Amino acid sequence: MSTMIYLIYLTAVSTLSLPVLLFQAFVWSKGKYERSVVPISESLQSELFQLCKTVRHGFPYRPSSMAFDPVQKILAVGTQTGSLRLFGRAGVECYCQHESGAAVIQLQFLVNEGALVSALADDTIHLWNLRQKIPAILHSLKFNRERITYCHLPFQSKWLYVGTERGNIHIVNVESFSLSGYVIMWNKAIELSTKTHPGPVVHISDNPMDEGKLLIGFECGVVVLWDLKSKKADCRYSYDEAIHSIAWHHEGKQFVCSHSDGTLTTWNIRTPAKPVLTVTPHGKQPKDGKKPEPCKPILKVEYKTTRAGDPFMVLSGGLSYDTVGRRACLTVMHGKSTTVLEMDFPIVDFLTLCETPYPNDFQEPYAVVVLLQRDLVVIDLGQIGYPLFESPYPLNIHESPVTCCEYFADCPSELIPALYSVGSRQKRQGYSKKEWPISGGNWGQGTQSYPEIIITGHADGSVKFWDASALMLQVLYKLKTAKVFEKARCKEEKADAVDEDPLAIQTLFWCPDSRMLCVAGVSAHLIVYRFSKQEVTADVVQLLEVRMLSERSGVDAPDPGGDQTPTAPPPSTPQDGDAPPAPPAGCSEGARDPVLQVRSSALKQSPGYQVELVIQLLWVSGEPPQQVTSLALNSSYGLVVFGNSEGLAVVDYFQKTLILSMSVSELHVPAELRSPRKSQHPSGALCDSNEGTNNLDDRCKSPTSGPTSPCNSDDEPKQKFIEKDAKDGSFSRSRSSSVTSIDRESPEVLSSFHFCETLPRKWDGGLSPCLMVGASQGSVMMLSLTLPPAGDQRLLQPVSLACCGSLNRLRGGILTMALLDSTGALLPPPFEPWCDPSASDEEKEKLRRRRPASPPAPQGGQDAQFAVLCSDKQVKVVSMATQSCVHKHSITEASFVLRADVVHVAGASCVACFCANGHIMAFSLPSLRPLLDVNYLPLTDMRIARTFCFSNQGQALYLTSPTEIQRISYIQETCDNLQEMLSELFTPVDTPEAPNRGFFKGLFGGGAQSLDREDLFGEVAAGKASRSLAQHIPGPGGMEGMKGAASGVVGDLARARVALDERGQKLGELEERTAAMMSSAESFSKHAHDMMLKYKDKKWYQL
Repeated sequence: MSTMIYLIYLTAVSTLSLPVLLFQAFVWSKGKYERSVVPISESLQSELFQLCKTVRHGFPYRPSSMAFDPVQKILAVGTQTGSLRLFGRAGVECYCQHESGAAVIQLQFLVNEGALVSALADDTIHLWNLRQKIPAILHSLKFNRERITYCHLPFQSKWLYVGTERGNIHIVNVESFSLSGYVIMWNKAIELSTKTHPGPVVHISDNPMDEGKLLIGFECGVVVLWDLKSKKADCRYSYDEAIHSIAWHHEGKQFVCSHSDGTLTTWNIRTPAKPVLTVTPHGKQPKDGKKPEPCKPILKVEYKTTRAGDPFMVLSGGLSYDTVGRRACLTVMHGKSTTVLEMDFPIVDFLTLCETPYPNDFQEPYAVVVLLQRDLVVIDLGQIGYPLFESPYPLNIHESPVTCCEYFADCPSELIPALYSVGSRQKRQGYSKKEWPISGGNWGQGTQSYPEIIITGHADGSVKFWDASALMLQVLYKLKTAKVFEKARCKEEKADAVDEDPLAIQTLFWCPDSRMLCVAGVSAHLIVYRFSKQEVTADVVQLLEVRMLSERSGVDAPDPGGDQTPTAPPPSTPQDGDAPPAPPAGCSEGARDPVLQVRSSALKQSPGYQVELVIQLLWVSGEPPQQVTSLALNSSYGLVVFGNSEGLAVVDYFQKTLILSMSVSELHVPAELRSPRKSQHPSGALCDSNEGTNNLDDRCKSPTSGPTSPCNSDDEPKQKFIEKDAKDGSFSRSRSSSVTSIDRESPEVLSSFHFCETLPRKWDGGLSPCLMVGASQGSVMMLSLTLPPAGDQRLLQPVSLACCGSLNRLRGGILTMALLDSTGALLPPPFEPWCDPSASDEEKEKLRRRRPASPPAPQGGQDAQFAVLCSDKQVKVVSMATQSCVHKHSITEASFVLRADVVHVAGASCVACFCANGHIMAFSLPSLRPLLDVNYLPLTDMRIARTFCFSNQGQALYLTSPTEIQRISYIQETCDNLQEMLSELFTPVDTPEAPNRGFFKGLFGGGAQSLDREDLFGEVAAGKASRSLAQHIPGPGGMEGMKGAASGVVGDLARARVALDERGQKLGELEERTAAMMSSAESFSKHAHDMMLKYKDKKWYQL
């Protein structure tokens, strides 16, 4: 068989309209070179790429306010960063952002109108249109002279009451967002004899039975019942303690106030002299009848009535001061029972959900929504014990801080059902049997049909799998790595080694096809997991201890045979020692103990991911092991490779043995060029750790390593970037070696690995298993793998590796590597398809046959391979046959790349990059033509750098806050179809009928009294407000809202509907009263006629 050698050079690239790469291939055949031209067509064009945000998942970061639409059943949450999150049924979520970024202090729905009013801390109020899939602001009003403290929008009204810090109340027309000339001044509301200012307005509400009476609460403890028609105060109620909130009884005769001393006062509107009832729910009642001891403030109270039983009173706060350290509580008072519900986090706000939106009817509460600082819970009031509803939203992403994240789009279709089946057994019990009460909105009509999975690693050692298909997010399965280790840990001795939680996940590698998972933790430990649907019990956890070579110490490194101490002994190898070596000088036995101790007892493992092998790095020369900076696993080869600043190690997880431990400098030197004493095995693949007996000066150095580096100019900005991250106290590790290893004088760090089948050396005629190794100073090295035959021999014969030297060198640290075939298509690493261990031999054999075949040997120049090498500065395409650079492109000069991935988009492959200056870029393969360059997100937090990741089909994500995941798309098709894919918040729903007031109330006027607010607050009656008081700002969503609404006239319809409701309600009430009078007249006429018939034939003296 003749040997063929390929010399491939890039000669030309045609116009961008039809990009075709022409390669000249010189083939050595029959004693002479033959030239052949290999064209590679590229289908990706810049027109196919566009960047847009898609959806945001997770819990709203730093929440501040909340509102609920009882008809549409939509929940809105505002945050201190100016963002809005809207929730409906499972899968219906929406994110909006105020441009100013000011905190949202209050939210008010225009009930069943598809609109929302938000009040911000910068004294602006905004009207949001929710009738379009991406809500937009229609109007804004900026107050110039007064600070907004409280807002109130009555049901089915277009007039918004705005209370201010000065104690005044202004009225805003929500249709035009213009101020009315009607103003309630604080000095007219309080008594003239009062010498002090009452403080800010803390509450505004109208009487449920009389819209013409407005209840105003001032912070000092004064409450005023204001008559809107007569423009004067009807009654004033005064209490010694400050007021935090007020709640009405639905009949409008009583209201309840919560105070700063933990008391609740109940007032009758007819007796303002003193409250009819004063209680301290959590205060100790003295025996002598004195006033109870003061408690913490009751921040909010709600009073809800029922037809068939006692009313509910729900309040937050009010605990006694002697409950130091007690968690925040929500108190539910129902009849004679008082239930205290402890919360995991401080309470921000709560709302009681009721059956009716009308305030003048029995409320019939059925649930309480509690907004906590880091969670959202809904309590079922209809069941004994008040159980929680099971939340359908992915609000527990931050259950433990996220330390790493990976995104897999277009993965095997059977993965999500498999993960869901094992994850469904992990669900908690004890939830309410009822359906989730926040059930508004409709799902989008998405066109994406491929499965998507997100994996998050957390600080407590847990790993979560999420179903991210169709712009939704749902947890599938949770893996707890802490089960592998003993619970008792010696924190005193190990605090210096690991600053964070010792179980925190550093990085992870997942193979979707084989379902193999490997995680690396901050305590220099790795765990290999295998997926199984059967429950197993491991008597002993398989453990392999590894001592990495240390070039910095200059101390003799012990033989690796002593480091390999698996619980199940592997097959004997020539380098196995009879006994472990003594610890080096200056290293005590205690110092050699790992940070985490693997459990010695049996481990029961549920269906799902089960431990295959635990790898722990040991102390060397009294120094703790360096954290793992890169990791890769190959299920076809049965190998795990990991590296850090000390070198790399390759572990055979089939045989549970270490097959290679090598320093970084030794990787640069091919095996055949090493001195005899440094290669003790014929293959040169297994390097003894006693090579460390040579001094550091005697070690082989990279021929390209010199005192200077072309990237030294970037060290200063990177160092500042790392210092900022250290001050923030966040996890400082990233896949970017340029971020983790800045100091060029420090040892070179291994930053990337890639298993493949390619040409390990120049001029090789056949493909073989290889390992590509990337380092932080731009070097790319090759290792050749020699694997035993499959079957039983694979478990008995050792795997050997041989160093093949450097493949190429780039500026900056290597981030990612990939392999292309002769057509430019991406070549995935070999893998072993997943097979259930309990499956029959026939099923296993069928799966093996379906395994993708290895790439064939080069034939005729058509099967040439190209390596894609990307660093934090540049990207190269290298011919594997000649190991020469075919094409290269400089990504950035002033900044550096944080994350790079070779992804599959629109039937082709490209390189996607995210830079520290905020640019997101894409380059075609193999020509490296720029396809996308957008200045999207300037890097302000290491969290973004640590979690940003690209995936196939033009998808990407990052952790935008400690509690939220932001997903983006960088292809045109997704951006064009985004409107169809997003969910709808507003759905047409009929407003419930108003409560029936009964015959006598309608006849004698005992029902609710309506008010024509237009006659009071309109420009004709009240005049115009001062222009300097507030400034109207038209919203950018005005036209967009009209386009997004049905028929383009939704605003007119909404205004007409409100006007009809305002005026039609009064006409309806008059019609009902007229009908009642007619019925009464008919009844009177009938009785009179009957009496006349009874007495018409009798004389007067017979009566």
